[in-house]
Amino acid sequence: MKRVVLFLLTNIAVMVVLSISARILGVDRFLTSNGLNMGMLLVFAALIGFGGSFISLMMSKTMAKWSTGARVIVQPGNQDEAWLVETVRRLATKAGLPMPEVAVYEGAPNAFATGPGKTRSLVAVSTGLLQSMNRKEVEAVLAHEVAHIENGDMVTLTLIQGVVNTFVIFLSRVAAYAIDSFLRRDEESSGPGIGYLISSIVFEILFGVLASVIVMSFSRKREFRADAGAAALMGDRRPMIDALRALGGLEAGQLPKAMAASGIAGGGMMALFSSHPPLESRIAALESAG
Repeated sequence: MKRVVLFLLTNIAVMVVLSISARILGVDRFLTSNGLNMGMLLVFAALIGFGGSFISLMMSKTMAKWSTGARVIVQPGNQDEAWLVETVRRLATKAGLPMPEVAVYEGAPNAFATGPGKTRSLVAVSTGLLQSMNRKEVEAVLAHEVAHIENGDMVTLTLIQGVVNTFVIFLSRVAAYAIDSFLRRDEESSGPGIGYLISSIVFEILFGVLASVIVMSFSRKREFRADAGAAALMGDRRPMIDALRALGGLEAGQLPKAMAASGIAGGGMMALFSSHPPLESRIAALESAG
């Protein structure tokens, strides 16, 4: 869960900074004082919404290394590291991908893939996972992460996040403008009032929660595709099933929010806000595959 969480938190933070900057520079006041031009507002919302998402994507590898303390294996220091690098290399070659960076980090069982694109990706695995699974199961986990890269999941998630961010910003300001206009209908002064400022913040939070449901729904679908991709890369679905079953008996490590969606294991307090489907559902999907 931590990997989706790091991406989303970083994205939200960037979006908030850009939004606050726009307010300080008077962009919001310009739009409202000129009758809330819908075309200009949509352009403004897209710049803020997509800007935050793409800045987060460009920072994803750096943030992942920093937040987990992941150490990139430049020169394998032992046989386990050599096997890890060679396994990722073999899987990436089979998937038609350039060699990702391979990293190890201290922590409970988990793994993730991140990066701004297929040519600049990172696959990282925790020491807890390496110690808790046999090599065939670890290989399946690595194949799952390589499948995320092969499917372009990081970029697709960014595009979806950008779209929902745009609508959050656009709709929150339209709704806030309507409420502010109603509250100030008997006043002669122009421009937004305190009702607009407060309402826009409230609606951004409300619509942001609804947007998270959409993003997490997509994230759950990605996991089924990555599981199937791992089975295809290995030529056998059994190792992925065994790895998922092994995870079911472990306490998975938490990843930073911006990276949680790309982890092998994750979840959420409520099903609608969970980045990953239940392990039982993922196992059942693999077992029912042709």
